[in-house]
Amino acid sequence: MLTLLLPARRYFAGQAPSPGVAKALGRAATIEAEAGELAQLRRPFRVRPAGQWPSAALIERRAKHESDVQPFQWLRADPVWLQPDLTTARLMAWGNLGLTAEQSEALMAPLKPLFGEFGYALEAREAEAWSVQCPRDTRLPMFPHPLAALGDDAFPYLPEGPDARRWRSLMGEAQVLMHQHPVNAERARRGLPPANSLWFWGEGGLPDQIEGPVGHVATADPELAAYAQAAGAAVSDRVDATKPGLIDLRAERRWAVIDDLLALALAAMGQGAYAQVRLDFADGHLRAVEPAQRWRFWKPAFQGFT
Repeated sequence: MLTLLLPARRYFAGQAPSPGVAKALGRAATIEAEAGELAQLRRPFRVRPAGQWPSAALIERRAKHESDVQPFQWLRADPVWLQPDLTTARLMAWGNLGLTAEQSEALMAPLKPLFGEFGYALEAREAEAWSVQCPRDTRLPMFPHPLAALGDDAFPYLPEGPDARRWRSLMGEAQVLMHQHPVNAERARRGLPPANSLWFWGEGGLPDQIEGPVGHVATADPELAAYAQAAGAAVSDRVDATKPGLIDLRAERRWAVIDDLLALALAAMGQGAYAQVRLDFADGHLRAVEPAQRWRFWKPAFQGFT
């Protein structure tokens, strides 16, 4: 099977498919699944133990030897922008603040001792991708993925319960240090949003097993790449629609690009490269194209998204 991960259908409104692709999509099976970027990201994978999504540990394993990851629990602690209003604060930006490596290092300097007091090690994978190494016996609460809260009131997403108290306290102390930091003072002078809080997510140790796409996965997303690699797929940023696997096209807004890839994929499927081409849209709409559907000649061609 070849899966194309695509943005919500509204981004392709008014962009008509080519005749061959229109015919295939008109005859395709349709599936309605859970909407949202997070649900879409997780849809191709099965993780054991079920219910866990230890993204931090899997991303670490791409950067380190497994023996350096296995003895610990891991957590992401990414710098984010929380915008306060009268009664709450909204998660306004994650992963796109434009921090430089120097700014990231400066922001982390006062935070590392703070985390060290709790027995945790704060490290930077990239300028806006920070991780926390915790002892194996650390009881981590469940933290929400930032995609689930982006643009929303942040407070309802904060973890609850006894195991969450120290993390809420740690977040509060980090916010004070980051708010007062010269990096954010300089960003304010330049009219840039501040990196004024941390967002914890992706908690856990390495999972027992992950099942996912078979073949090649083309993506620039570190989280998607980490799960795909753990599932045994070959991962790169090279796009090849003639082989089974998954192609991450969530950032693409031009249907003509999708159409050209679909035309190649349909030709490859016709030659037996795989048994199905699946279009997975972020709004939860899926279309599955299979060779036997060519006999559905009574179905009209797809006219495009509105």
